[in-house]
Amino acid sequence: MTDSHLSLLKLLQLSSPTLPVGAFAYSQGLESAIESGFIKDSKALRVWLIDSLTLSLKNVDLPIFFRLYKAWENDDIETAMRWNQTLRAQRETSELRSEDHHLGLALARLLKDLDIAEAEILHKKGDLCFITLFTLAANKWNIEMEQAANGFIWSWLDNQIAAAIKLVPLGQTDGQKVLSDLLPEIPKIIEEGFAIGDDEIGASLPMTAILSSQHETQYSRLFRS
Repeated sequence: MTDSHLSLLKLLQLSSPTLPVGAFAYSQGLESAIESGFIKDSKALRVWLIDSLTLSLKNVDLPIFFRLYKAWENDDIETAMRWNQTLRAQRETSELRSEDHHLGLALARLLKDLDIAEAEILHKKGDLCFITLFTLAANKWNIEMEQAANGFIWSWLDNQIAAAIKLVPLGQTDGQKVLSDLLPEIPKIIEEGFAIGDDEIGASLPMTAILSSQHETQYSRLFRS
């Protein structure tokens, strides 16, 4: 097996919905958007997801993803934690901060058990973000940075669609159609995210923040965010 084959398989492992971090328990405000009537079908879901990708992930998560990866490449934990805190500050509600922290903590615990030494250090720290641990694993497993970003975005998108299938509800085929429609957008979003400078990092989706806050007191819910 070549190194490139092994790194691809490691990326599949890291991006898998079966990764034991509990991502299936979160919807990132999607449940509240559906409950409020903003998303009633696959067309509305597609609009919601493309807005999240182009207005939020492209301007916040991806630029910080690349900086975290480079920090781990340089074994610079101080810079990595600075970007971790910058990312955490971008989470606009209690639920979104809690989700990011719990996913990050779970991934730190897993990577520690998979013999990534830095994960044991991070596991003892508070206020972790999931991307901080994802980029650490990608770097230590020799997954090329852009490929790792593709895996991260695909994993996020797959999880959102899985939540929508349960909540709207959508059929499995409709979910796959939405995924197929949005996959070609990922390389462009990654390229644009890579070009964003330090002073340009940041975005706000006010309606997502409002819906996320409303979800905290939503009467009936399946997801934790």
